[in-house]
Amino acid sequence: IEMYSKLIHTVDHVEGYLRKGFDALDAFLCHTWAVTVTGAPKPWAARFIEKHERSARAWYGGAVGHVAFDGSLNTGLTLRTIHFADGVASVRAGATLLYDSDPVAEEAETELKASAMLQALAVSASGDGDGVETEAAESVDAFDAAAAGVGKRVLLVDHEDSFVHTLANYLRQTGADVRVSRFGDAARLAISDEGPWDLVVLSPGPGCPSDFDLSGTLDACAAAKAPVFGVCLGLQGIVEHFGGTLGQLDTPVHGKPATVSSKGGATFDGLPAEFDVARYHSLHAADVPDGLKVTATTDGDVVMAVEHSTLPIAAVQFHPESILTNPRHGLRMLANCLRHLKYD
Repeated sequence: IEMYSKLIHTVDHVEGYLRKGFDALDAFLCHTWAVTVTGAPKPWAARFIEKHERSARAWYGGAVGHVAFDGSLNTGLTLRTIHFADGVASVRAGATLLYDSDPVAEEAETELKASAMLQALAVSASGDGDGVETEAAESVDAFDAAAAGVGKRVLLVDHEDSFVHTLANYLRQTGADVRVSRFGDAARLAISDEGPWDLVVLSPGPGCPSDFDLSGTLDACAAAKAPVFGVCLGLQGIVEHFGGTLGQLDTPVHGKPATVSSKGGATFDGLPAEFDVARYHSLHAADVPDGLKVTATTDGDVVMAVEHSTLPIAAVQFHPESILTNPRHGLRMLANCLRHLKYD
């Protein structure tokens, strides 16, 4: 978590080595997708926009950099950067539109994001530079999950969600060797042919479990005797797979904090009876089948976690990897799954 002018950003620092036969341009091209602007790839949102909006959106961000003669490449993102053309200075700033967005608050967010330019123009016009603020970057120490994953292999099934690689990072902080595989045939082949896996994690995702054939993924896990932990969509898929039904909340809760009451179980070993989490869902487990035990709830009876009665399968409806969930609690849950979910 880093502090910038007027805003807080979550930032990933990624290091790696080029495979033989690849150069810096290959590395650049393989990651120049929407993640560099939106904060995370959102293919479902992009498809919705393309289908429903009548006109194309204007530019929002860009990049600047250079290619050196030694084959190296150095680029930087230009986001909320002042653009000058024909004597006009402009900056692109957007708000986060949610189900319960407040138009006044969203407008204030855009003005906050553009405030560096507005302030610079105001200072330039007045000739007074004393009002320019600078903010130092800060960081938050990561929680040590006691190396619960050292020597263990984890397969994270990607259901096209913005949190997938954040979740992968949390899992890696346990010391586990984590591989991310796209849902469908790729994931099922990885489960069956590239195991054994100490844990298969079903990521969050948009839509419904049937959109990603989660039941087929769970069949592959059962055949390979791979323990399973589901997050959000993953919980919904597990509930449906074992005969339960889903319902729709009266009001979607996307990016909302909630207090969860734990009823015990392997997932919450060592955690307090109540703790705060982040909810991002509109579907929920309306009817939990007999084979699953409800291990956490919120708002009285909304199911927040389940565990199978006899199989090493567990899931949470909330996001343990979200900044709204205490990082120590989120990492402890993942460490618990790596410790406790296993076939005899």
